[in-house]
Amino acid sequence: MSDTTRSAPPARKIVSGRAPSPPSRRQALRGAIGVLGGVGAAALAGCDRLSHNEGFVDALKSAESLSRGVHHAIANRRAMAQEFTEADVAAHFKANGTQMPRDADYQALLKNDFADWRLEIGGLVERPAAFTLAELRAMPPRTQITRHDCVEGWSSIGKWTGVPLAHVLGLVQPKPSAKFVLLRCADSMDDPAEGDSRYYESVDLDDAFHAQTLLAYELNGKPLPVANGAPLRARIERQLGYKHAKYVMRIELIERFDTIRGGQGGYWEDNGYEWYAGI
Repeated sequence: MSDTTRSAPPARKIVSGRAPSPPSRRQALRGAIGVLGGVGAAALAGCDRLSHNEGFVDALKSAESLSRGVHHAIANRRAMAQEFTEADVAAHFKANGTQMPRDADYQALLKNDFADWRLEIGGLVERPAAFTLAELRAMPPRTQITRHDCVEGWSSIGKWTGVPLAHVLGLVQPKPSAKFVLLRCADSMDDPAEGDSRYYESVDLDDAFHAQTLLAYELNGKPLPVANGAPLRARIERQLGYKHAKYVMRIELIERFDTIRGGQGGYWEDNGYEWYAGI
């Protein structure tokens, strides 16, 4: 922002119903995060260290399973995450996980100010495509002020501008067999010489087509800083921070993810985190 081999979890289907207000859901999450602090989360400094704490991972699974259960019972997947005002925006939006990818290809793109960068989109689509940053910026934008909630227990409010993922997916036309959107990133989590450990994430089509799911290229009215994921990061506003993949390089439409890396649908999921991290 270590892979293990596990069988893929079944796709989680969310039953729509009456949705409580977004602040109430997030307040409940913050209470759960407070409980997690009891297993040592407050004493640890990052997701990589948290993933090696078995007590934390077990507690996270329990709390997130509860969160998913609540969503199954009462939440409308189309409900909007709470949005805030300009006055609420943090003066400094905290950067977490990878803050400067060490991979040679990313470093070359950065040196050229991402002039040669392309977002590739393929997999189960009718019209595979590749877009420059300028082309993404020319698409209909959306700006939203939302809160980022991390499993470490901190939150930060930022103003994000980007192109809705739904718009981009409409251009490439997902095939009927597509069930998930896979985000492949530029940053290796381990030594690149030791094999593929680049960050990746996935979401289902409900989250992919949600109005607040963005491919963000600006933070607080300025081009996205490298520490926060330049040139492009995902904003999956109704899920925890580790789902908001940074340094996005490629998007793939897929039917299943059990054959990809550790088979759990994401880098941290392969290390024990829940695939569904809804809030």
